[in-house]
Amino acid sequence: QLQASGGGLVQAGGSLRLSCAASGRTSSRFHMGWFRQAPGKEREFVAAISLSGYSTYYADSVKGRFTVSRDDAKNTMYLQMNSLKPEDTAVYYCVADERWLGISTDYDYWGQGTQVTVSS
Repeated sequence: QLQASGGGLVQAGGSLRLSCAASGRTSSRFHMGWFRQAPGKEREFVAAISLSGYSTYYADSVKGRFTVSRDDAKNTMYLQMNSLKPEDTAVYYCVADERWLGISTDYDYWGQGTQVTVSS
């Protein structure tokens, strides 16, 4: 089970850090990532991090602004979001899978989502 938290309302240019806590299974067994869905739009890939944490992958739209990381001792993944823009407004979902899936939406495990709203 995945539990995302840390969303909220922030002004453009601000920062937020999302957390994704994994329960029931050790997070170190899973590749993990983040997706987001804005109102009226399809769900889109944001970032992914490998089992080891050494490999990360980002959507072009967030590259250089967002950083994905993990702390397996805490069974938690993070998404540090800086220089936020109004177009980053969406519900953010954390995902996990034993396979490396990158941008695919075929992840076996999805969290419930946390709302991020960026005001202009």
